[in-house]
Amino acid sequence: MRHILILGGTTEARQLAAALAAEPTVRVTSSLAGRVAEPRLPAGEVRVGGFGGAAGLADWLREQQVHTLIDATHPFAQVISRNAAEAAAAVHVPLLALRRPSWVPVPGDRWHEVDSLGQAAALLSGLGRRALLTTGRLGLSEFAGVTDVHLVARSVERPDPPFPPRLTVLLERGPFTLEGEREVFQEHRIDVLVTKDSGGAATAPKLAVARELGLPVVVVRRPAPPAGGTEVADVAQVLGELGLL
Repeated sequence: MRHILILGGTTEARQLAAALAAEPTVRVTSSLAGRVAEPRLPAGEVRVGGFGGAAGLADWLREQQVHTLIDATHPFAQVISRNAAEAAAAVHVPLLALRRPSWVPVPGDRWHEVDSLGQAAALLSGLGRRALLTTGRLGLSEFAGVTDVHLVARSVERPDPPFPPRLTVLLERGPFTLEGEREVFQEHRIDVLVTKDSGGAATAPKLAVARELGLPVVVVRRPAPPAGGTEVADVAQVLGELGLL
């Protein structure tokens, strides 16, 4: 039995776990960070919580006799991706980094690309008066100083303070549909969108709606990924690298 550890929580991680759990020669374990109280559990074995840094992850890989480590975390999960690269190198376990392709602007898009949430917050007052904020609950504090824009912050769970003074919280979980996003933009009178370059299809409809309405979009660029491992773009490529296609 090959033991495969997936560092996940993303849509692709769940899809991959389901595919691997169906393989009789594979034992699959998915590791979730534990930041969501009621996560969608993938197929196979599941562990929740951190490992104790790169050294702790390396120990776990060794103790559990992991054959392959797959980093299928969010593109902005810098710490765990760095720990994964260091741990895999330390114990000589193959690492596959599943990184969904970035979004690319198309004709009609009005993108303003920035390098941080702080830069995004600084741009807002010059772009609109009601912003849909889809950057996650942990980044809301970066917008606490925005006083002249009403923020509609969408997240799976309620964010923690500090809060911006003008705030509406939408507790919703993707994937999102085009029609559903149109309703959100209309109901909340959205005139600017703020998002991270997460990539993938699950949350892309908001970009299409902003394009339809001719609205500006502030896009936070991805951080550079850590060196190490083999980078793959989708679940099929992972399965191919594992010799399961």
